[in-house]
Amino acid sequence: MNSGPWRAPVAGRSNALHAGAWWLWALGLATAASRTTNPLLLGLLVAVAGYVVAARRTDAPWAHAFGFFLALGALVVAVRMVFAIVLGSPIGGTRVLFTLPEVPLPDWAQGVRIGGRVTGESLMFAFCDGLRLATLLICLGAANALANPARLLKSLPGALYEVGVAVVVAMTFAPRLVADLLRTREARRLRGRSDRGVRSFAGVARPVLEGALERSVALAAAMDARGYGRAAEVPPGVRRATTALTLGGLLGVCAGSYGLLAAEGANVALPLLAAGLLAALAGLWLGGRRSARTRYRPDRWGARAWLVAGSGAAVAALTAYAATRDPLALQPPVVPLAAPELPVWPAAALLLGLLPAAVAPRPQDPARAPGPTSTLAPAPAPDVPDVPSPRSPA
Repeated sequence: MNSGPWRAPVAGRSNALHAGAWWLWALGLATAASRTTNPLLLGLLVAVAGYVVAARRTDAPWAHAFGFFLALGALVVAVRMVFAIVLGSPIGGTRVLFTLPEVPLPDWAQGVRIGGRVTGESLMFAFCDGLRLATLLICLGAANALANPARLLKSLPGALYEVGVAVVVAMTFAPRLVADLLRTREARRLRGRSDRGVRSFAGVARPVLEGALERSVALAAAMDARGYGRAAEVPPGVRRATTALTLGGLLGVCAGSYGLLAAEGANVALPLLAAGLLAALAGLWLGGRRSARTRYRPDRWGARAWLVAGSGAAVAALTAYAATRDPLALQPPVVPLAAPELPVWPAAALLLGLLPAAVAPRPQDPARAPGPTSTLAPAPAPDVPDVPSPRSPA
């Protein structure tokens, strides 16, 4: 009998990156995208997110949804430009591309038009505005493709567990829907049927809808069997203190944020914001006492998670700083119409978002995963379930 530990290490679990690090990285890229309308910088952000997803995504169902977000971003840009053509744009211009028949509107609809002149400046403004929103969606899609939603749920405080379950179910709907759609289209092709056209869509929609309903029923049964929603008994004083701290903390955060944005209240805004955050965190900690659940194999926040999250924060901070130092470079005017220029050091700041492609652990290949180190080691434990089991009463 070989010597060694009883439970062998499971491949891909000990060095897996924390799911929250991927979301913080993606939110940093999204924050940078919200501060610029330069199409070259926005395109660079999309390229950075796409490269990291291609380098570090796994074979899980949610990892294949990034292409869906790319298509959704292209649709957003197209719809924004169609609206600019049909309904007009607040940006004028002198380069008239074509003229549509204009529909006369009553006097109470002044400021709104349907048809009329379409200028190059208005189309450029609509394209940049739509591309910014598309980049935001693509950055969030990158986080959805890289982070396991079920493992992110484990890291939430106990007071936010019910809300987190609802958010995780909503986030996993689109990736699983895309996976079902691709699997159904592949099955149609294997049977010699066409996967294009209206008739193909009608044939694909029914099994996809049936699969979604079956998963919903199975998820509801699993949540019911594992005691979802069961709350532990806490004293009335603790409940009242939790409510007071949470509401007071949120009000303090709102007032402090408003004071930071206003010039007159900046002196007291920072202490009020800090006090509100502390009160809200205390309320969440007390509220977690009524959540009777345990965490199976909690994820650790290691040095790699700090580097990934820090790269996103650095991209957001440097882009915000560049927007204050050189606003014309990050938000170039469209009147007069001119080709956008790529600012050098803001573009270099965006390249910091590529750091996760180098420091994040590579996805494990199941065919090459190392076996157990002991002949008595049992089979590896399954992945973390979507809904953790509740804690048994004392």
